[in-house]
Amino acid sequence: METYYYLSVYPVEALIASQLPPEDFGRYMAIGKEYGSHEKIMFIEIESGFGSYFDWKYAEEQCVPLQDGTPKNSVWLSVYRVLEHVPVSVMKSLHLTTADGRTLELSKEEYPVGDKKRAFYVYQELCPITPLVVSCLRPKDFCALLTNGSSKVWVPQVLFSDLKVIDFENPESTGNIGPIYDRNLEHLKACVKAVTTPGAKPNKNVERSMMSFSYQIINSGVYVGSAEEMAFYRMKTIDEIRRDNYGWGRSALLC
Repeated sequence: METYYYLSVYPVEALIASQLPPEDFGRYMAIGKEYGSHEKIMFIEIESGFGSYFDWKYAEEQCVPLQDGTPKNSVWLSVYRVLEHVPVSVMKSLHLTTADGRTLELSKEEYPVGDKKRAFYVYQELCPITPLVVSCLRPKDFCALLTNGSSKVWVPQVLFSDLKVIDFENPESTGNIGPIYDRNLEHLKACVKAVTTPGAKPNKNVERSMMSFSYQIINSGVYVGSAEEMAFYRMKTIDEIRRDNYGWGRSALLC
């Protein structure tokens, strides 16, 4: 029976071994074996056997079927400083699981070369830190600044999403993006003005920590990496979701 390895990036940072394939693992983590839980989870399937930070031998010994042949649901290998010890090169698909256990797979892609620069971006950092940030930097440059060690506030690797941005002049025209901009809208406007003023700092925190995260708000996709390497997980369009993943889209309040 195959053993899978999953890097959980939301709501907890962890490395988990399991004999459940991604859809079954997402369902198990979201709603539990006895259907008692109700929590979304984001995780990346990864290759195993690299480095010495994780105890791969322990995983092999513990992640075995139960006596009745039932697959092992989970063996937790680490919950501390996990992302920084997982190279981008061993990461596979990213999976977005809704609170009722439906999973959408996003394939790993190269960072889009020649992406058109916008006046500003809104980023939700998801792992290992969780501020909501307004920035004038492209995703690749934002990632590099957070991870190159040039400031006192940095992390070895980071995973974040760029978010859909509200139309300040006509908020009703923005579309279905959930409640993230229902509070502190004037503060958000002030942060945007701060990073778009010539000579200003490139980043401004909107919120220091994340209360919750909705898949509705993802814009281009999810990014993960460091100053040296970065991967991109493109978010599917509404048309793609309606065509291929309608059940997930309804559960995620996108359809």
